[in-house]
Order: sequence, then C-alpha cells, then structure tokens
Amino acid sequence: MVEDSGFKAMVSTFHPKYELPSRTYFTKQMEKKYEVIKAKVKQALQETDSVALTTDIWTSISTEAYMGVTCHYIGKNWNMVSHSLMTMPLEERHTAANIAGWIEEVIAKFDIPAKKIKAVVHDNGANVVAAAKILEGRHGWASVRCAGHTLNLVVQSSLKFHQAISKCVAAARSLVEHFKKSELACTKLKDKQKQMGCKENMLVQDVATRWNSTYAMLSRLQEQRWPVTATLSDPAVTQRGKHYLTAHPYYLDLKPEQWTLIEELNQVLEPFESATVFLSGQQYVTLSALPHLVTERWQGLLEFTPESPNITLLTAALDPRFRKLRFLVAEEVVKVQSAVQAMALAAKQQVRQPTASIHGADSTAQDSPPAAHAKKTTSFLDSDSTTSDEEQDEEQEFLQAVHQEVFAYFGEHPLSKKENPLTWWEKNAARYPTLAELARSLLCIPATSTPSERLFSAAGNIVSKKRASLTPEHVDMLTFLHCNKVLL
Repeated sequence: MVEDSGFKAMVSTFHPKYELPSRTYFTKQMEKKYEVIKAKVKQALQETDSVALTTDIWTSISTEAYMGVTCHYIGKNWNMVSHSLMTMPLEERHTAANIAGWIEEVIAKFDIPAKKIKAVVHDNGANVVAAAKILEGRHGWASVRCAGHTLNLVVQSSLKFHQAISKCVAAARSLVEHFKKSELACTKLKDKQKQMGCKENMLVQDVATRWNSTYAMLSRLQEQRWPVTATLSDPAVTQRGKHYLTAHPYYLDLKPEQWTLIEELNQVLEPFESATVFLSGQQYVTLSALPHLVTERWQGLLEFTPESPNITLLTAALDPRFRKLRFLVAEEVVKVQSAVQAMALAAKQQVRQPTASIHGADSTAQDSPPAAHAKKTTSFLDSDSTTSDEEQDEEQEFLQAVHQEVFAYFGEHPLSKKENPLTWWEKNAARYPTLAELARSLLCIPATSTPSERLFSAAGNIVSKKRASLTPEHVDMLTFLHCNKVLL
C-alpha cells in the first residue's frame, strides 16, 4: 500500500513534505510486534496447568495450504481464555503422521509441555482423525470430534435420505442460482421487495462445507417467497414458454407443496442451527452441554459409551449444571461418577507424592547419629507396625477425604442452565479443591473446531488478491497478531 502511486499522491496532497516509511519498515515493525505478543502468549501458557487445542486445514487464494492451531484454557479468575498459536504453512502431504508432527511442532514453538494438553478438537477428516489417534497414543491427549461438523454431516445425510426432500432442496438451490446469475432477476426482486414492504435481503446460496448453509438458504427463501414468486411471474424476467431453468429440470418457481415442505424443513433445521451457534462459542463452556443438547432434542441421534466414559461425559459431570447426568440411565451415571472419583484420586495423589518425598528427605537429613542409634535399639516389629499403621491411617483419611468431596459434589442440586458454571466454580473451589482443578482442566475444551476455522476467516482477509504474494511466514504473523489483538 505504501508503494502504491495513488496512495502516495493522496498523502502528498495532505502533507507534501511527509516521507512515507518504506514497505520493509512496516515489515520489520510487524515482525518485532509478533515477537512481543508471542512472548506474552508463552508466558500466559506457562502459568496454566491445562490446555486444549483446536486444529483445521485451509487452502488460501494463492492455493497454499495452512494448518491453524488455537489453544484454550481457564484463567486464574475462572474466565475462558483463547489464543491463536499458528497458521502454519504446509508444504508436505497431509498424512496423519505429518499432521501429528506439525501439531507437536506448534506446541514446541510455544514451550507447551505435552502433559499440559488435555484434548485436541478436530473435524471428521480421516487424516486428522488418524493424527489425533497418534497423538492420543503418544501423549494421552483426548481426541474430540467437532460437534458442529458432526451435526452438519447428520443434517446433510438426512436431507439426501428422502427423495422428496432432496428434490425440493435441489430445486431451491437451482432457483437461488438463477437469481445469482441473472442481474435482471436480482434488480426486479429488489423492486418487488420495496413494493411489498419486505426485507431487502439477498437470497443465500448454500455451500456443502459451510455449516447450516442449507438452512440459511431455505429460511431466506421462505422469508422472500412472495417477492420471489412475483419476480418470476414478471414477463420481463420469465419469457413465455420458458418454464424450466436452463440447466436443470426444475420449474423456475417452486411448486406449492415444495414451499410447504421448505417451511416444515426450516422448523426441523432451526434447532440444529441454534445448537451449532451455541456450541461454536469461545467465551463460555460448551463441550459439557453437548450430551444434554443432543439427548434433549434428538434422542438417540448421537450415542455415548459410558462403559468407558469419554471426555465429553466427564466434562458434563464436572459442570454443576449437568452434574446429575440425567441424560444417562442410573447404572451409567454410577460409572461416570466412579470415573470422576478415580481421576480425583489420581490428581490428589500427584500432589501428595512430591510433598511426601520432600518430607522424607528432610526427616532423613535431620536424623542425628544418636537418633539413628535409638531407632536401632527399638524393637524392629514394634517400629514397623507403628509406621505401617500410621501410613494406613493416613491413606484411609486421604481416600475418605476425596470420596466425601466427590459424594458431596454430586449430592448437590444442579445449577440453573442459565448460570455460568465457571462463576460457580470460582465461588466453590475452596469447598471442592480437587474437583475444582479437574473442572479447570476439562471445562476449557471447546465443543467445535470453530476457533481454528475463525483463523482462516482472518487469514482469508489478509491473503487477498492484492496481497497474494505475502510469504507464508508473514501470513502466520499477521493472522497471529490479528487474532491475539487483545494482547497488543
């Protein structure tokens, strides 16, 4: 921009003596700012114990492939925090092994220990799913499939299942295409919208890879039914004898029964739209709400397997809104609660072990020779018995404390669905210290990979036609700065 002749002429008009900085000047400033913000992100990640990742792959306008990675965690004040980590250029094949290696490169670049990562959220692409399994095997990271992508696959599959529905959707798609390609039809549509006092909205074309875009197309068509019908009835738009679209065997206007079917489809698809929008949020807890949403709206649509409680069910159990797990039968609830207790015991044990080893080392070092001699003169059996009893008592107290904490937590009434579970945990962390840390580590996991897809929206604006020659490294830096602008 600073080398563009028109921009130079404009600045010269404003201030003839002003000398514009060069392109390289701005490049260096951007690179410096990137290093500053990167250091802030690394520092923030050092101060948290649990992190979740999302990832996705995208191809730019210059046909260069990138992998986006974002991270998510719960801050000290129990607030959701998200950072863009990398929009990584990909030059090799997108194999599962390569994808797994690239994700490991990203966390290494930001000095994130592998043990801090709790889960990776990704779409249903076979290579990405296989990469997540590799990472699960290497590091124990949970593999979480994107709920938005899964719901979209369910909807798309259902729309194709019934012939009348698939024909109706295809006819609607062809109708929208006709308006998109005809300048005359678009102009007439605007005139009819004004005459009828309707909203002057354009028709929406659906895209297979864009979530809920079929619903957006059908709902907009329903909204604009009468202006569309009036436009198609205009002889200037539809010549006599041309009842069919040029490339498709459908009438220009939809049949009355198809308009009725579109209205019914919109009623069915609207909950999917609402659920996807909710689950795509970044500023609040989402994954724990997934089982409740699915079982309440679409019983049997998605199956969970409590025989080996997955991370989604464990997250729901640690959300005070869903702690009763009413979407499961009683036996399954017990299994999930037992799994939570086992996790709590393991977490508590990790805290105890370093303390115990330190105390043991201190007591050994502080023993004086006379004290050591006195121990030898004590009955061997009595000493061993006393030590064993003390250890058993301590272990019993430890187990009871964790058990009571878990029992008390699940015994409380559930929080209102409208309440913020993180606010509840902030107030009750002192009462349930072990479970609070588990909640902090799991409630940060997003239900969808939307955060990494949002990177590509930003990157798509950065890598425009006029900036298609940006180096992949600078695309990464500019996207990183844009998405982490809160730290600027």
